[in-house]
Amino acid sequence: MKLWQKDINVNQRIENFTVGRDRELDLLLATYDIQGSLAHIAMLTQIGLLAEDEYKQLAQALKKLHREAEKGQFKIEEGVEDVHSQVEFLLTEALGDMGKKIHSGRSRNDQVLVDLRLFFRAEIKSIAHLTKALFNQLLLLSEGHKNVLMPGYTHLQVAMVSSFGLWFGAYAESLVEDLRLLESTYRSINQNPLGSAAGYGSSFPLNRKMTTDLLGFDDLSYNVVHAQMGRGKSELFLSFALASLGNTLGKLALDVCLFVNQNFGFISFPEELTTGSSIMPHKKNPDVFELIRGRCNQLQSLPGQISQMTGNLPSGYHRDFQLLKEVIFPGIEQLKDCLEIATFALSQVKVKTDILNDPKYEYLYSVEEVNKEVLNGLPFRDAYRKIGASIEQGTFQTDRKIEHTHEGSIGNLNHEEIRNKMQVVWDNFRFEVTAERIGALLK
Repeated sequence: MKLWQKDINVNQRIENFTVGRDRELDLLLATYDIQGSLAHIAMLTQIGLLAEDEYKQLAQALKKLHREAEKGQFKIEEGVEDVHSQVEFLLTEALGDMGKKIHSGRSRNDQVLVDLRLFFRAEIKSIAHLTKALFNQLLLLSEGHKNVLMPGYTHLQVAMVSSFGLWFGAYAESLVEDLRLLESTYRSINQNPLGSAAGYGSSFPLNRKMTTDLLGFDDLSYNVVHAQMGRGKSELFLSFALASLGNTLGKLALDVCLFVNQNFGFISFPEELTTGSSIMPHKKNPDVFELIRGRCNQLQSLPGQISQMTGNLPSGYHRDFQLLKEVIFPGIEQLKDCLEIATFALSQVKVKTDILNDPKYEYLYSVEEVNKEVLNGLPFRDAYRKIGASIEQGTFQTDRKIEHTHEGSIGNLNHEEIRNKMQVVWDNFRFEVTAERIGALLK
């Protein structure tokens, strides 16, 4: 069954190629397609295109389908093209010609748009919660290890004294920036395209503000051509947010892979969190973090892929957009998996506490000694040369004392301020508003 089917059967090879993976991927959209239909029929009733009794029967049937979809019991049958066709087919099977009325005033184009925006909205919420969980874990580790010193590196060379509190906390604050980009993406996506039809509106007197309220959108995509141009743009914006989180996670994973290496030995994990070698009995490999690193590199290619798929398309709908699901859907799942496993693994990390006792790290304190000379009245450039000469002559000495007090330094990690940053971003999502509207729609 196809919503666009007329009297001519499409060649089977053409059908197989054009449908692609839609039947598989559309199962992820089932609950959202039904939510969109519930809002649409409520609006059709309000403008007089559905009778009150028809609305009650259709709404009851749609809510039943929604419950089945939530339990994973919704199926797209063989020969049915997509989720929209399956929902309409089931309604028509249950209610007769009444089921065919739900398509009035909309196209498959704006159905797909609203399904995707509802889906992306829910997935962003899930990603945000997983990001916040990792943020909390990193801040917990930062607080717990704020006094444990470690080497800091520039150019991968030993540079200055750092701390595990500083290292863990850096990634926590990085996640705040990533979440801010995700929140901006959420704001852009959380606009209602329903009613734009095939991209040029409808002669029906649709009440688009009503469906906006019912579905918990912040606002409308007013211009109907603009609404259709959101296909591809939503995915592009989301891909940048996924890539940003992937960048932070990938860098963290690389640090972990370095620091767990025997030549560093800064951190370790319980044996059950590592893997072994088929021939080397001593090996304890950080495969989890290597895979996070690899998957996050894949995530950072998403914006490029989506740009290449959509960048040379004019306004209006094009079938190319169908392929976006095959790229962005797996990317969302990969990121969620990486966030979840990183939080789990880091909750069991063990930190070495006496790293800087090794004589090879003595020169880490050279900047501290320069600063002490400056505090005693020597110009900085002269102090730099003096300490540099002592290093060259092998006479350098240090008491290994660290006194950093400014904001964001070893001695002042500003955890509370970073938490407040996160809370401001979190509050901007207003997830509770959306949840309340969708709850009322399904009641």
